[in-house]
Amino acid sequence: MEGLYQQTNKQVHEVQSYMGHLETSDKESVHLVENEIQARIDNIFSNLERLEILSSKEPPNKRQSAKLRVDQLKYDVQHLQTALRNFQHRRYLREQQERQREELLARTFTTNDADTTIPIDETLQFNESLQSAHRGMDELIGSGTSILAGLRDQRVTLKGTHKKILDVANMLGLSNTVMRLIEKRAFQDKFLMLGGMALTCLIMFLVVQYLT
Repeated sequence: MEGLYQQTNKQVHEVQSYMGHLETSDKESVHLVENEIQARIDNIFSNLERLEILSSKEPPNKRQSAKLRVDQLKYDVQHLQTALRNFQHRRYLREQQERQREELLARTFTTNDADTTIPIDETLQFNESLQSAHRGMDELIGSGTSILAGLRDQRVTLKGTHKKILDVANMLGLSNTVMRLIEKRAFQDKFLMLGGMALTCLIMFLVVQYLT
């Protein structure tokens, strides 16, 4: 398990480094960077599924700690997934605004008897732009729903991690109590042993004194 954990942890750090390339990528290569990051994130999620199975097979004294480490990795990669989605949404909005601005700048007007008229083709183009904007809003709403679902998953994970930490703390407190009881019992047994030895010596002395 340790080898797979270290490999997955390294992959998480590599994705964090890759996230910095998104802001500096041009329009032609940003999609490639996004796909590369998503592929790495998917691979990490696959490793986490295997780590969860392996952590449940750890010895009882190591199982709790192993699960906490896996949960921390899961939280980190979920945070990276959310950051990637947020970047994609911002990029989509920028591209949508640029397209709409270019369409407005490309629109032409004709004059007829001092009246300004809009050609039918341009009206159709404007209508298509509005429909495209509606589709973009629908996709944005869907993406927002996905982000909220991811945040809810992170909340559940954090709650589980917090509960496990409390369980570990309670277990450590119980272990300290047991150790104190053992030390107290060992101290009492020491005095009982010394008392028994002294009593045995006294009995032997009396037996030898009165029988000889």
